[in-house]
Amino acid sequence: MAIAASEVPQEARSAQEWALRQELAACYRLIAHFRMTDLIFTHISVRVPGPEHHFLINPYGLMFDEITASSLVKIDLAGHPVEPTDYSVNPAGFVIHSAIHAAREDAQCVLHTHTRAGCAVAAQAAGLLPLSQISMEFYGRLGYHDYEGIALSFDEQQRLVADLGDHFGMILRNHGLLTVGETVQQAFLRMYYLEKACDIQIAAQAGGALIIPSEEVCRRTERQSNAPDKPLNEGDLFDPDANTLAWKALLRMLDRSSPGYRE
Repeated sequence: MAIAASEVPQEARSAQEWALRQELAACYRLIAHFRMTDLIFTHISVRVPGPEHHFLINPYGLMFDEITASSLVKIDLAGHPVEPTDYSVNPAGFVIHSAIHAAREDAQCVLHTHTRAGCAVAAQAAGLLPLSQISMEFYGRLGYHDYEGIALSFDEQQRLVADLGDHFGMILRNHGLLTVGETVQQAFLRMYYLEKACDIQIAAQAGGALIIPSEEVCRRTERQSNAPDKPLNEGDLFDPDANTLAWKALLRMLDRSSPGYRE
């Protein structure tokens, strides 16, 4: 079945916007591929360059593996489409994403999920524990936001932003996970590993007594994970290209298995 798209032709868009559309569509397909979807719900957005703070978000009603570059909806901070489209926008998606895009210039991409493992950890009082190398990437880098009901109230926006602070991820208690990034690539890889960290935690808690490394080790691992181009000590090895190489590999996988996202 053909998916209806925006009435604005590709050639009328800037090359920069079209590249962002393809990256965001790829991110939706990757979330579907790695089974981090919740039917048509949850959302990923990316800001379009310009002073207007317009951003792209999923067309409400499409499964994530149906989303294409041209079907993404461009809206303003009031939630109104700024160009012709056949689709509406998830109201909860607008409330969460517009608040963060407006408050954080560096949050170019915002990604939110309702996964089994993420919701399970979001229901735990202690939140994410430093039980694995993967979870230590997020040591001291996560905000926590208490559940207030489905995110349909503008009153909640200020509290969401305050609880996120300057972190690059947040656990929405009793709700799910959220990551932000300066790029789509960065936000996706953070979510991929935050989800994996939650999955490992649930598995580890079912297996007996837990080993939690020292605070010093946790902080060292966090710095190593989030500044791969800056070795901590002279002579240490470092891996500045890891995330870019991973993203390129993911796009090659999509081009083999789901190339329609670029349309």
